[in-house]
Amino acid sequence: MNKTESTANIKLKQQFPLTIKRLGINGEGVGYFKRTVVFVPGALPGEEVVVEVTKTHPKFAEAKVKKVRKRSPHRVKAPCPVYEQCGGCQLQHLEYQQQLIEKRDILIQALERHTRFDIGKMDIRPTIGMDHPWHYRNKSQFQLGEEKGKVIAGLYSLDSHRLIDVPECIVQHPMTNEVTNTVKEIISDLRIPIYNERTKKGIVRTIVTRVGIRTGEVQVVLVTAKKELPKKELILSEIKKRLPGVVSIIQNVNPRQTSIIFGDETIHLSGKEIVEERVEDFAYELSARAFFQLNPVQTVKLYNEVKTAAELTGKEKIVDAYCGVGTIGLWLADGAAEIRGMDVIPEGIEDAKKNAKKHGIENAHYYAGKAEDLLPKWTKEGWRPDAVIVDPPRTGCDQKLLDTILKVEPKKFIYVSCNPSTLAKDLQVLSKKYKVEYLQPVDMFPQTAHVECVSQLILKV
Repeated sequence: MNKTESTANIKLKQQFPLTIKRLGINGEGVGYFKRTVVFVPGALPGEEVVVEVTKTHPKFAEAKVKKVRKRSPHRVKAPCPVYEQCGGCQLQHLEYQQQLIEKRDILIQALERHTRFDIGKMDIRPTIGMDHPWHYRNKSQFQLGEEKGKVIAGLYSLDSHRLIDVPECIVQHPMTNEVTNTVKEIISDLRIPIYNERTKKGIVRTIVTRVGIRTGEVQVVLVTAKKELPKKELILSEIKKRLPGVVSIIQNVNPRQTSIIFGDETIHLSGKEIVEERVEDFAYELSARAFFQLNPVQTVKLYNEVKTAAELTGKEKIVDAYCGVGTIGLWLADGAAEIRGMDVIPEGIEDAKKNAKKHGIENAHYYAGKAEDLLPKWTKEGWRPDAVIVDPPRTGCDQKLLDTILKVEPKKFIYVSCNPSTLAKDLQVLSKKYKVEYLQPVDMFPQTAHVECVSQLILKV
């Protein structure tokens, strides 16, 4: 679509036939009407549908399906009973093998939109999928609310502030569902006030549950609006009595009016401060706020792709930026001369140091701080990395980090991305000095529109 086009010819509640061409970055169907792009949640590529316009914007429109005239052969019945109300998954109505094909295309669309690459000549590989694409998430963050006097826990409906009760989420590990439901019952039985965003009254906002899928260890975090937690000892004794698998109970205080789950203050209530997870031969200690991949099964495939892209010989000095608890660096340590990791969350760095020590890995060192601050300092001191690996948040790499990479010029840059749009923008910046050798999409979140990607970049000679 020409960017100067507008939706002037499309009106609210207008109905018209539409052929769906692709899936958009959020999993919605994409079609064109009067040269204007129209996004249609629930519609699939190849389908002919009649839609009704729900929103108009200067450069695009949103619509809902009124009737499917021609169905996609890949359309299936979504197994989740609240699939259409809950915003957590976007692709349960699309058979899994086709999800993998569409996710590769979502990556291609981002490159088309944000880069000047000759995409036809790029090595963009087929998406690596899961053998069993259900019950894979090791962590849930369910908001609490009240409905008809009953405590509910779930997710907000797409584009609304209506909380959908999700007693059993079929992409969550069964243990996270069981623990969340039981903790919700305990809070209800003890009449602990639920936080109300509208009135700003109440205490408990969110139940966060993390399970070590290989270890069976479970951590519960109660996110509260205030530090004072009524009937605290009763809550703890009931959790221990009803949920013997819970080995760590934590409180996090978040008084702010924000959609961000965690606040700055974390209080250890009972049991261990961490839970342990094992991925292949590695055991990782995870504190409440530490980042860890949500799908341990696919994490093995993802990190093996990073290892393949790094092409280590045992002599390399590696920087692991946005290192979290050190997962990627430790995975590569046996093939490198030295690993230096950094992250802005100090608890994560402490976990990374413990994880390295536990595994007897002496060539991995971890620092609290930003790569864009530490890398120039190390370069001045004469330490220059052969490869830099980044696994940034959805916002992509900090511009200062990209500028630093272009100055420091490591021979290899390996970019692990969870957002095709920010990946594409960052690759365009890096292309001043780097060639994108290949891109390998990995499906870390089956049934959703998310796609992870490992990109190998080589310094141009």
